[in-house]
Amino acid sequence: MLPRRLRTTIAVAVTGLLATGCTLAGGEDHADDAATTVTLATHDSFAVPREVLEAFEQRSGIRIEQLKQGDAGALANKLVLTKANPVADVAFGVDSTFASRTLREGVFERHTPDAAGQGPQRYALDGRGADRLTAVDVGDVCVNVDREWFASHDVPEPRTFADLTRPRYRDLLVTPSPATSSPGLAFLLATIADSGEDGWRDYWRDLKANGAEVVSGWTEAYTQEFSGSSGEGPRPIVVSYASSPAAEVGDDGSPRTRALLDTCYRQVEYAGVLAGTDKPRQARQVVDFLLSREFQRTVADNMYVYPTRSDVELPEAWQEAAPLPEDPAELPSNQVDRGREDWISQWRELYEG
Repeated sequence: MLPRRLRTTIAVAVTGLLATGCTLAGGEDHADDAATTVTLATHDSFAVPREVLEAFEQRSGIRIEQLKQGDAGALANKLVLTKANPVADVAFGVDSTFASRTLREGVFERHTPDAAGQGPQRYALDGRGADRLTAVDVGDVCVNVDREWFASHDVPEPRTFADLTRPRYRDLLVTPSPATSSPGLAFLLATIADSGEDGWRDYWRDLKANGAEVVSGWTEAYTQEFSGSSGEGPRPIVVSYASSPAAEVGDDGSPRTRALLDTCYRQVEYAGVLAGTDKPRQARQVVDFLLSREFQRTVADNMYVYPTRSDVELPEAWQEAAPLPEDPAELPSNQVDRGREDWISQWRELYEG
């Protein structure tokens, strides 16, 4: 979801995310002195405009304190390890590749915001997850290409997973590792959905034989190795997000990169009230805030993800540069939970062994 989201680099640059443990509003405290402080555990990419946050704090009497926990995987692990003594009252940023683990461990308690019926329920998890985690944003992971590179080299852009193994695309792909990166894991799941549990290992052998490079995380892949970003790296194909081209619009208004919509994997980010909080009423209000129109209208520009509310429109520039994929790959959450660690282990043996 998202982890994970391009959005870390841009959100930090645009909004100046605050240090771990400080209030999201920062600077002068605009909340009432008697306000209740609610701790919100998030991934590192969380961002919200100051004025939107302050309006909520003043209206609700709740002061939000942010606690960053790394990417989506690190956040999920921390919530599980501390479930007996929760580090926060609310969590945002557990994505669909890790959500089933947190639910199995009983990390979240029941709460369904009234606004869930305005679109977020389209992304509800299986079974008991539907009343414990609420979808806040969508950040589909897709292969991206540098359009200018392909045009200047007179090479047709790839379209499918199978294309990435063809000789004409040798040494052109870079991907974050599925063992250490949320988008890398989403890409692995996408290949499993595409090739099946019996065929994905052969597919990755073909990728490796075709010179696909694997790096530790999204930042290295996108900002250092990818030719279509500011890093101007050597490789014109990268695993990133469906929203990434919205950040690569040229002076003529056209995106310099493109997401290959036949290679996308649905990644949803969720929020929930942590079981064991001593502020359940205020924690529920914070989750409701993340589903409000005011907050949902900010997620595209501030975190480079798609809102889940159906009554919130994307920025106009996204309509061409970064449309939401209509038919991304998905695996059932229980299948991901059952197979994730084994798949990663097999991938390590195959690609790193």
